[in-house]
Order: sequence, then C-alpha cells, then structure tokens
Amino acid sequence: MRSLPRTSGRTRPIDYRDRVKIALMDSGIGLLAGTAAVRRLRPDADLVLSLDPDGMPWGPRTPQDLTARAVAVAEAAAAHRPDALIVNCNTATVHALTALRARLEPALPVVGTVPAIKPAAAGGGPLAIWATPATTGSPYQRNLIQDFAGGVDVTEVPCWGLAEAVERADESAIAAAVAAAAELTPDDVTTVVLGCTHYELVTERIRAAVQRPGLPPLVLHGSAGAVAAQTLRRLGEQPAPEAPATGTLTVLLSGREGALPPPALAYAEGRLLQQVTPTG
Repeated sequence: MRSLPRTSGRTRPIDYRDRVKIALMDSGIGLLAGTAAVRRLRPDADLVLSLDPDGMPWGPRTPQDLTARAVAVAEAAAAHRPDALIVNCNTATVHALTALRARLEPALPVVGTVPAIKPAAAGGGPLAIWATPATTGSPYQRNLIQDFAGGVDVTEVPCWGLAEAVERADESAIAAAVAAAAELTPDDVTTVVLGCTHYELVTERIRAAVQRPGLPPLVLHGSAGAVAAQTLRRLGEQPAPEAPATGTLTVLLSGREGALPPPALAYAEGRLLQQVTPTG
C-alpha cells in the first residue's frame, strides 16, 4: 500500500504516474454501479473487486454470520494492498462496517454505503425508499429517516426478489419484482431512494414503472457516485475523468482470483469494465 502524502487540507495535484488502487466488496454484482462510478472518475485507478459467490446472498444471514463473511471478503481484498476499500453493500454496511473498520483501519480506509435519504429528503416531496425486505422497516433505516427526513412523507417499499433477480440478470423476474414494488409506491411520490446497490443497475426500469402521467420527472437517488467521490476525498485524490484508461482489474470470488460472473455483462456497468485491463 502506498504512503499517502499529507495535504494540509488541500487536494494534491494529480500525478498519473502515482497509481491509485481501490477495492470494492459485495456478495455479488451489486458492486457494479459503484465500480463504474469509480471507473468514470478515475479511469487510471487499479480496481480490486471482491465478491462472495460461495456465501451469497448475505441478506438472509444472521448479523454475526454476515459479518464473518464480510470480513473474509474484505481481507481477501486487503491482501492486494489497495489504498481504500468500499463496502458497496447496504446490508454489509449496516452489520459489518464497525467490525471492518476495527480490523483494517487506519492502514486501510473503509468507506460504507448508506441510502441517499438525506439528499432525497432535501427535495421536500413525498419519497419512497426501495430496499430489501430485511432492510425495510429496520431500526437502521428508521433511524436514517428520523435523522434526515423529518417532516417529509416517506414510504418504505420492500422489494421482494428484486436484488436476486438483478444478480441473475433474469429479465422476467426483474420486471415482475419492479412491477410489484411499483404497486406499493404511492402515486404522488416524486423521489425514489434506491436502498440496495443492485437496484442502481435497473434505474430506468424503476423510473418507467413509477413515473406517473402529469407529474414532474421522477428523481432517483442512488449512492454510487457519492461513495466514489467520498473515497477519493478520503485518499486526498481528485476526480480525473480525462485520465488515461490504464487501470487494471482483479476479480476475487470468495478469495479466489477469477472473472466477473456472466450476468454482470448484461449491464452497461459490467460492460464498461471490459475496457479495463485484467491483471496477470
């Protein structure tokens, strides 16, 4: 892991010869949106993607079991000496972020993923939070609503089977899950918070299902862009979308080096990573 220079509160000038390596972790391909956001901000960054096909899905696991899986996935990524680790999973952030930071920081900065309730509530209109059934109604999500969306009409929408359908790139199952969640979304909603990273891979299908005739364009709030930007800030790095696309890609599957699962290439975010040079 490279040593980060002190910046005295200022972002240091970009030197493309000074390589940046960023790791992202999730149980599955929900990390694609976050990875694509990092890729767009820093095409020169080396990427390490750590997935857990042996243990997915994480949602139904107990908090203790999920934390153990997340720690193993994070340690596999850390062995490749990245400069930062993004926990690109809302569920893992809820249950494992404290344990991951205790284990890896300060040597390795760990950045979690939180639903974008605060910026969504700033719009003031009725909003819906689409999340997994395990997260919907949880104390974690209710606390975020209380802290950041006081006075705003909020509807929590459980999205049964949507993350699993996205993971498989099962078009018919995605359509059915999106339609079911849209039925639970009030007609006057103007903003939808995507409370699972998988959902950011199907934003336009969600928009089409929820948009009501005669209402202003629906606003969707994901977390990928904000988390990517926050990670660069933690490292004292600047966005450089014009940088040469020289970053490498390492994919870890429950700790083993491999390739992106085939369903990843069904999404634009996955195909973008084909432009990254694999390691080895």
